[in-house]
Amino acid sequence: MEVAKKLILLYGSVALPRNYWDEVHIMVWGPSAKLLAENKELQMMVKKVQDTGVGFSCCVVCSDDYGVTNTLGSLGIEMTHTGERLTESLQNDWKVITF
Repeated sequence: MEVAKKLILLYGSVALPRNYWDEVHIMVWGPSAKLLAENKELQMMVKKVQDTGVGFSCCVVCSDDYGVTNTLGSLGIEMTHTGERLTESLQNDWKVITF
């Protein structure tokens, strides 16, 4: 949870307002999907980051495995096959940071 709060969501919350990038997208994978679905504090942080214009998606295979697809979808998170999005990003010279 600390990595989400003190790194990913913190950086995500300032990346667009400070003009670090023109576009920012955060992908949620694996057990992070379950953590986000169960943690109200993280959900509030995600909403604040979304309000800055940052997009979110989640691996639908992971969210289905954890039974949290509807919960995360209701947070405005795009449920998708994130492997496709990651591959497309890498092939199109996006800057990708993973944790």
